[in-house]
Amino acid sequence: MAQWAVEFQNISRSFFGVRALKDVTLAVRAGKVLGLVGENGAGKSTLVNVLGGVVPPHRGSMKLFGETFAPTCPADATRAGIAFIHQELNLFANLSIADNLFIDGFPRLGKSPLIDGRRTRRKVRALLEAVDLRLPPPTPVEALTPGEKQLVEIAKALGRDSRVIIFDEPTTSLTAVERKRLFDLIAKLNKQGRTIIYISHTLEDVLRISDDIAVLRDGSLVSTGPSSSYSIDGLIAEMVGRRIEQLYPPRGKAPGTDTVFEVRNLTQPGIFKAVSFKLHRGEVVGLFGLMGSGRTELARAVFGLDPFKSGAVLVRKRDLGTPSPAACIRHGLAFVTENRREEGLLLEAGVLENLDLLTLKKYARPGPLGFVDRTKTEAAARRIAEKLTIKIGRTGKQPARNLSGGNQQKVVIGRWLLADPKVLILDEPTRGIDVGAKCEIYRIVNALVEEGASVLFISSELEELTGMADRILVMRKGEITGAFRRGEYRPEAILQAAFSGQGAPAALTE
Repeated sequence: MAQWAVEFQNISRSFFGVRALKDVTLAVRAGKVLGLVGENGAGKSTLVNVLGGVVPPHRGSMKLFGETFAPTCPADATRAGIAFIHQELNLFANLSIADNLFIDGFPRLGKSPLIDGRRTRRKVRALLEAVDLRLPPPTPVEALTPGEKQLVEIAKALGRDSRVIIFDEPTTSLTAVERKRLFDLIAKLNKQGRTIIYISHTLEDVLRISDDIAVLRDGSLVSTGPSSSYSIDGLIAEMVGRRIEQLYPPRGKAPGTDTVFEVRNLTQPGIFKAVSFKLHRGEVVGLFGLMGSGRTELARAVFGLDPFKSGAVLVRKRDLGTPSPAACIRHGLAFVTENRREEGLLLEAGVLENLDLLTLKKYARPGPLGFVDRTKTEAAARRIAEKLTIKIGRTGKQPARNLSGGNQQKVVIGRWLLADPKVLILDEPTRGIDVGAKCEIYRIVNALVEEGASVLFISSELEELTGMADRILVMRKGEITGAFRRGEYRPEAILQAAFSGQGAPAALTE
């Protein structure tokens, strides 16, 4: 086997005037795991997309196992033995596991177009056994957990006999058990001689499973070496170009005592039951819970996206009745969804267009036709983009799809900031983004609450909530089972409330 599986030589690439890669020269050892890290926008996804034939480089060349490699489309990379396991899995939810495994390559009966059912079933069983997925092949993919769907993707890669497998943020939606299962499988693939490129913002995981690490910053390769030569603090310093002394910035003001937002006995049978809590002026309230606890469903109902059967949502003591998103926006509420790509962005629209969406009416010219003053909307969008350090290029027409995860999230948040919200509901606002982008979002949250806004901060990361929240509420099976105040946080007690329902007095929900 060649010493190097993949060799990048002086790879450069730009999008709409924004330099994504700058003369990247990097070699990936064959049969090893390379951890590829960097801030959002550092160029990680662009680099592997060049390898995968998704985008061509503007300059530079590549080799694959010692031979010149210049894919013109993803199919070229697939035929060469390169597979992607994306954060947003590329599966057909309405089809079965077996159908997804062979969607473009069912075994045929000889040279005929007919599918060889016997060979197909045999190969499906072998592939599912290889990834230790014990489910019937006819099972619809929509019935699978995120971890099981990921195993189907890996089985699909094995079915194509992929030599290089790229994992892009694979643990974002996984439970602890599914995460361990994935790491065990990666170790198994590695022993079989397959080369792994592993992209993740969870630096502990990168150090745990990688043989080598490469760090990108602003499109350039700034560091590479064996994983044993790195620490978490060292990786962060390399990624952001400075040491981050304080991940959770302090706030200068204490919360007020006046209630600006209240949820009262909100109930939707089978989802959440008799949920009550208050937000005070200038306060961050964290909402913690395990997957399936009802946190996201509660947030969506509060903002009028999903129904509830009984209870009330009040803004400054005014009952919104049956809230709708439009009514919530009029009353100063904002909602940042956990699913930014499918629900938070117009992916094909430009960055400035995405930022302007909520405030077009504000800049409509007087008169019956109400034409929008594009000069003013663009100026406002550019100001917020500059404030949030969003890379938008000269024209601002770069599609949101092409932005890094961190910049996409900042576009979603920036759109709401232009609407001047008084209550901001954040659902997993830092999921899948790097430590530098996280710091930026924490800074934005602090600036908002110091100006008097209130924030409901939903997160699966307990450390994040203890660093940011003035109070933490815990949900389990659709009910609030614990409430804790800053200065009295005990991780074991918070986790006990999430797992068993035993927590602090409910009075702290107020």
